[in-house]
Formats: sequence, C-alpha cells, structure tokens
Amino acid sequence: MTRFILSLLAWHACLAAAAQTPPAKQINDQQQVWLSVNSTIRLSHRWGTIADVHVRRNNFLANPSFYFVRGGASYWLHDNLSIVAGYAHMWLAPPQPGLHTFSDENRLYEQVIYTSTLGKVGILNRFRDEHRWRETITGDRSTGSYTYSNRLRYLLSLGIPLSAKPHFPQISFANEVLIQFGRSVIFNTFDQVRLFGGIRQNIGKGWSYDLGYMLVYQQKAGGYQYDRNHTLRLFFYYTLDARRGKRGVTGPPMMFEDE
Repeated sequence: MTRFILSLLAWHACLAAAAQTPPAKQINDQQQVWLSVNSTIRLSHRWGTIADVHVRRNNFLANPSFYFVRGGASYWLHDNLSIVAGYAHMWLAPPQPGLHTFSDENRLYEQVIYTSTLGKVGILNRFRDEHRWRETITGDRSTGSYTYSNRLRYLLSLGIPLSAKPHFPQISFANEVLIQFGRSVIFNTFDQVRLFGGIRQNIGKGWSYDLGYMLVYQQKAGGYQYDRNHTLRLFFYYTLDARRGKRGVTGPPMMFEDE
C-alpha cells in the first residue's frame, strides 16, 4: 500500500511539473518593406501640424502587414522642444494565411520631442504615450468589441553629417523601446524594440528621405512567441516653416516618425 501511495504521489508530481513547464520560446523571422510619407508644417511661432501615412508589407511586398494614418497638432515651447497630440488609425492584416478580415485600431497619443546637437551630431529624443483601442476578431469576423491598453515609447535618434553641404547624405541611427500595460496585457508588458541604421538625405523643396535597415523584435500576447522582422525602410519627410523669413535650404531635419 505504501508503495502504491508513493507511486501515486510521484505520478501527480510529474503531472504538476509538466503542467507548469512553460512553452519553449518561438521566434518567427519575417522580411518586410515599410514605406511612409511624413509631414511637419509650422504655421506660426507656436503652432503647427503633423500628418503621416504608412504601409508595411510582409514577405517583402507580397502580403499586407498594416495600413496606418496619423494626424496631430504641434505646439513649440522652443525651437528645439515641441509637444504633439493627435489621433491615429490602423488597419492590421490578419496574422495567418487564408484569413481576410483586417482589425481596426483607434489611437490617441501625446508626445514630446527634444532636439539637440553634440558637436556636429544631431540628437532627437522623443517620448510618446499612446492610448489604444484594438478590435477583437473572432473566426475571421469583426466582433465590434475593442480591448484597451496604454503604450509608452522612447526613441533616441542620431544624425551624423558627412559633409557641410546640405544635400549630401548623412548617417542615421535610431533605437526605440516600447512597453505596454492594461487589463488585456498579461504576458507581454515588453512590446517591442526597433533598431534602425541607414542614410538620410535632403532632396530639396522641403523634402528629405531616409533609407535603411530596421530590426523590429516584438513579443506576442502569449509571452513565448516573438516576431523578428527584417525590414527595408524608406520614409519620405516634408517640412514647411511658414513663418516669415524662415524659408531656405538646410540639412535634413531631425524627424523620425513611425507607426
């Protein structure tokens, strides 16, 4: 009898250990292309607007990842310190082949941008707070219900000029860390990190672009699955300073916008 009881206890212990064993970490590598057009317009000494449009594709250009639009009002506390508040909307493609229903996301956000220089290197610091309502999709159908969460983002971007000529390309590096919280966030408070390296160039009449490689490493909701996105990124930027006496050719502006 004693042997039977011990065997039964050992069997239950094995079952409990198996039940508590966390799933193995899974990493999904993807190749993406990310395109966008971004604008910053300064209307007066204090006020201005921002707007941008984004398209991201999976398997390079073969499949959709998301479509995204954003707008906002800007207020300059100083020429190198501004705050922005606005609204954004995302149409997120389904995660699995064979599904067709995009999920909607409504987003309100506030951000603070501070630019500075260290020698010839331009530095941009951005802190963004996002309030997100993400649609729940069940059985490839829209449910009309949304889950709410907050996300905090910190970005550090560096622009390293290679020449004093305003139209000559400069080196661009950036790193952004995103964390989230809310009732729907259980296993992935860490959301993602985005690393970028490439070039930025002024192409005239208020337009510039950056082109390079972005690594997006994102933790999924279950906590053990990760997306590692190898992304070719091409962003265009338009800047207009409508204040009297402020027009002219300068180097590429310290801008960095992404979804």
